[in-house]
Amino acid sequence: MSSLRDQLLGLGFKAAPKPQNKAAAKAQKAVKPAKPKQPAHSPKSREEMDLARAYAMRAQQEKEERLEAERQKQEQARLRREARNKLAALLSADKVLNLADADIARHFEYGGKIKRVYVSAEQLKALNAGELGVVQHNGRYLLVSAATLAEAEAVFADAIAFKVNPDSPAEDDPYSDPKYQIPDDLVW
Repeated sequence: MSSLRDQLLGLGFKAAPKPQNKAAAKAQKAVKPAKPKQPAHSPKSREEMDLARAYAMRAQQEKEERLEAERQKQEQARLRREARNKLAALLSADKVLNLADADIARHFEYGGKIKRVYVSAEQLKALNAGELGVVQHNGRYLLVSAATLAEAEAVFADAIAFKVNPDSPAEDDPYSDPKYQIPDDLVW
């Protein structure tokens, strides 16, 4: 039985030519058609020069805009640091009204999340009446008087975590209608 190679050769397929030696094969591969050489500094057309100038101007403008945005960002960070330092000086130990033995959790919304501060019964009444407020400082929520809260708001408004305005009208409660009230005899 003949090999597949012999059968293909018998059908008319040609065998691949083999180079005589490796040096001759490398020489054949190395010879490439010569490309016409162009001068190194060909004069560019006026349009190409204008386009290059426009790209350079645009790149320069974008660089200046990035630098200006970075400067503004650094300036805002510096102002925030100064405001936080002023707030820290304002919130001395005698102005903070948090009690160690407070046991009532007063929940409030701050930064899109529900936070809590622990208060006593008297502080809860005062907080809900707007006589007290909550300031966020160094990751803690500090209970302060309304006067201190107003000063803190003037220094750094972003630190005000909870403030009740007693003069504001009560919100419309859609469930205040008597038809939504829970009956006394309801068994859960």
